[in-house]
Formats: sequence, C-alpha cells, structure tokens
Amino acid sequence: MSPVKPMQGMLPEPMAKSEKIAFSRWLALFWIAVSVLFSLSLWFSASVVLEEIEKAWNAGKGYGPWITAAVQLGFISGSLISSLTALPDRMNPRRLFALSSLLGAAFNGWILVAHHAEAGLLLRFLTGVSLAGVYPVGVKLLSQWFPRKRGLGIGVLIAALTLGSALPHFVAAYALAFNWKWIIAASSILAVAAAAFMQWVLPDVPKAAGKQARLSFGKLREILANRPIMLANYGYFGHMWELYAVWTWLPMFLKASFASLPNTAFHQSAGEWYSFLIIGVAGAFGCIAGGLLADKIGRARLSGGAMAVSALCSITIGFTYGQAVWITLLIALVWGIAVIADSAQFSAAVTEYSNPEYVGTALTFQMAVGFFISVFSINLIPFLQSWIGWQWVFAVLAIGPALGVISMGYLRKVEVGTPSRQGQALSS
Repeated sequence: MSPVKPMQGMLPEPMAKSEKIAFSRWLALFWIAVSVLFSLSLWFSASVVLEEIEKAWNAGKGYGPWITAAVQLGFISGSLISSLTALPDRMNPRRLFALSSLLGAAFNGWILVAHHAEAGLLLRFLTGVSLAGVYPVGVKLLSQWFPRKRGLGIGVLIAALTLGSALPHFVAAYALAFNWKWIIAASSILAVAAAAFMQWVLPDVPKAAGKQARLSFGKLREILANRPIMLANYGYFGHMWELYAVWTWLPMFLKASFASLPNTAFHQSAGEWYSFLIIGVAGAFGCIAGGLLADKIGRARLSGGAMAVSALCSITIGFTYGQAVWITLLIALVWGIAVIADSAQFSAAVTEYSNPEYVGTALTFQMAVGFFISVFSINLIPFLQSWIGWQWVFAVLAIGPALGVISMGYLRKVEVGTPSRQGQALSS
C-alpha cells in the first residue's frame, strides 16, 4: 500500500512564504494562546474548590468527582453535536470561539447563585458544552495560521490550555483565604476577555484555497476510514485515559501525602502552588519542548517516548506517598511534563492527514471520544483509592499510555514512509 501523505497547509503556498504573513502568524499564535488560556480556566474553576462547593450545596462527598466529570460530559456532548453537524467547518471559527467562550463564562458565573447540587452540575455540564466550541476550534485556527511547523504552534496552544486548566490553582492559592466565589468569578471574567480578544483583536485567517464544508454525516465515515488519522486517535485515546485523571486527582494525592508526614506543617495554599507548578508550569514546558522535538524527530516518536515516561511515572508515583517531599515532587514534575508533552502532536497529526474541508470535524471527533474515555478514569480513581489506597491507585492509568505507545509504533511506519514528513510539510 502506498504511503499516505499528510495534507499540505490550508494557506496558499505564496502566502505562507510571505514575510508579512510569517510575522502575522506569530501574532495570531499569541492571541489564540492567550484566549485559550483564559477560556480554559473555566474547566477546573469548580474542581479546585470541591470542598467549599459541596458545603455550599449541602452535597455529599459523592458529588465531588461529578463536578469535574460534568464538564467532561458536556464537552463530549458539544463535540459530538459539532462533529455530526460539521459546525467548526461551516461557521467562522473565530466567531464560534468568541461566542462559545462568552456562553461558558455565563454558565460558570451562574454557579455563584446556584443553591443546590443538581443546578450546579447542570451548569458545569453546560460549561463543558460551551468549551467544545473553544478548544477544538482553537486548534483549527492554529492549523490555518501554521501550515508549517505545526508541532511547535499547536504545542504552544496546548501549553496555554495546560496553564489555563491549572490557573484556578494559582488563583486559589490567594483567594481561598477570602472566598471560594472569587475563583469562579475570576474564571468567568477571563473567559469574557478571551471572547473579546477573538471578536475584536484577532483578524480572520487569510483566505485558504478549498471548498466550504457542507453538512454531511459522510465526513465521519471518511475520518474513520483514514488509517493515519485513526492511529493518531488511538494514541490520543490512551493519552486521555491518563491525562485528566492525573490533573484532577494528583493535587489531592499531593495534599494527602504531605499532610501524612510527621512533624510537617502543611498549608492548603502550598498544595495549590505545587499543583499549579506541576500541572501548569511543568506541563506548559512539556508542550512547547514536545512541539519543538516533534517537528524534528517526528510526531509518533516524540509521542511514544513521552507516553512511555508517563506510564512509568504513573506506576512509581504511589511509592513516594508519605515519603520525603522532594522525592514526590521530583516524580510529579517529570510526570507533569511527560503526561502532556505528546498532546499537541495528536491534534497536529490529524490536521496534517485530514482533508482541509473536514479538519475541524476530525479534531472535534477526536476530542469527543478522548474526553468520553477520561470520564471513566476520573471516576475510577476515587473508587479504587478507597479500596487500594493512594500507593497503588495511579498504576491503573499506565494502561492508556502503554496502548498508546503501540499505536505510535504503527504511526511511525506511516511517517517514515512519507517523504514530505521531515521536509516540506514541516519546514517553514
């Protein structure tokens, strides 16, 4: 079978080489990344104040995991609707992003006046639905501005997503001493700012050659039949089995581990700082470093290596429970880098191997399935933790990246067999 070549960029070749456009795309990267960072602060805005929200809603401990899972389920639902209707490929992506971010800010803000858990969970679900018009659409916008060196460009975008997801921990380090509602309000304000940036600051991407996408359910069949896309998807699915479970429960693990140490005074604000450092700062570094390496050594090789390291960390982190703080933090920092270093490359691979007419649909489909998988792992961790303890619970997450490594091995054969992979498709 002849090798499958990645799709060329969405911008015409002369325009991609223009110095003016070369400058503009980095400016566009800045505004897209800032907008994603601000908007994605909505994702974990309630998760970092679980105990306070449970008290405010008079909810039992069982509601905790669902406060995060509700966002995942909403994101999945919104993504599936977008995929089936090809909405990201039929509507101006910049305006879709702005509208979605504004809606997410409103739903998140209404949590401040919710008085019971059912209403709160519904609002978290609707926040997730709104974010389905932010994250995949942001990746599509980035792929349009970056017909080349997409690994680095999308790596910076996912770094912004990572920082945005961890941003509530940063805010909580200061605001928890005053009122948990400050974290919710701050996230909504940031999302409104992101909508403003998209609507009034970022220009439309220069017009690309190609036909306008039409509503067609056949696009999903075409995506499912595309072997390189599905290999990238399988790797992403394994990656998502691990990622959001780590982001949700590693902060709890750190707090429990450090609080168990004898003669150690542990403050909650310190736990928030550690969480922001590991999830946000280390994760953002991993995204950018992964993007730079992937453009040089190939997406599959980078992703396979990152998942191998991440799987090893998930197996070993539990053995540091109750041990010296520096040992736990060291492994957690490595995990924070490795667990997200490959994330951008799955999206980048989809943009390269997809027909430009349905790249938004392909991205949204990938993310819908991936986040659906993450719902199970997020809720599995607290169940297993009560049974086998923190020392062993994270080892189950190694299953996902282990399967992803196998998928990346097959995708690497496709990359090696594609002449343009290291050449014209990825050079600037």
